[in-house]
Amino acid sequence: MTVVKEESGEDSGEGDMPQTYVPSRRRIERERYKRVRARRATAIAALSTLVTGVVLYLVVVNAPGWPRTKETFFNAQYAREAFPKVLEGLWLNVRLLLICGAAVLVLGMLIAIARTLRGPVFFPLRALAAAYTDFFRGLPLIINLMIVVLGVPALRLQGVTVDPVLLGGTALTLTYSAYVAEVFRAGIESIHPSQRAAARSLGLTNRQALRYVVLPQAVRRQVPPLLNDLVSLQKDTGLVSIGGAVDAVRAADIIVGRSLNYTPYIVAGLVFVALTIPMTRFTDWVTARMDRQRAQGGTI
Repeated sequence: MTVVKEESGEDSGEGDMPQTYVPSRRRIERERYKRVRARRATAIAALSTLVTGVVLYLVVVNAPGWPRTKETFFNAQYAREAFPKVLEGLWLNVRLLLICGAAVLVLGMLIAIARTLRGPVFFPLRALAAAYTDFFRGLPLIINLMIVVLGVPALRLQGVTVDPVLLGGTALTLTYSAYVAEVFRAGIESIHPSQRAAARSLGLTNRQALRYVVLPQAVRRQVPPLLNDLVSLQKDTGLVSIGGAVDAVRAADIIVGRSLNYTPYIVAGLVFVALTIPMTRFTDWVTARMDRQRAQGGTI
């Protein structure tokens, strides 16, 4: 129970004093109990984490072959040598992510719109869009990269670039635009037909209804899966190294080839993980936020 207590002062002719909320003793005790329980839970979680970490450390360092494993994969000397070069190469991966990400979103949206066009006259366009998505979703990315990055230069076509960065970015865009197109298409088809009908009844053309009514809702609904695809794209930018582009992976590979020590690969992997985790947590936050809005009946 809570109590509202009125604190009245001397009559000053200005009316009654505002009421001041005074929590009951039971509420104070309940709040104190919650704080104690939260502190206890935090202490238990910290203690259990510490114990688990110590146990895992003892199991690992006492395992057979650990000294050799430490020397081969966790050598501090090679880690210090590889770290600045891996960071320098990572800038190429970041640029690929930004440029290819923008191209993937645009191309994926165009393909999705092509697949959702109505009317028999658009059947060839729908068929081509469907064939594109089916082909590149089924084709392994590594094979696509080998065909584009290694095969295109072998054609020796005049005016066609042989830059492995440009060719690798093209291969990434071709593959990921197929996945993103399906994400956009699912969002477009999730919009109830009454939305389009209402827009048409207000005098909007089919193009205007798609642009101002359907697409904004579809894109907003598909933000979490789109972010997941961008996270995957960020990791797969390391595959352009198969063509000789000096990115984070290739920089580590050069040191490994010279030293026959695999610590640089661990460094490159940890750098990618450090870059990916914030994007993953941001995706989780966006998903949870949209779920809360959906549960509360808010706009999605």
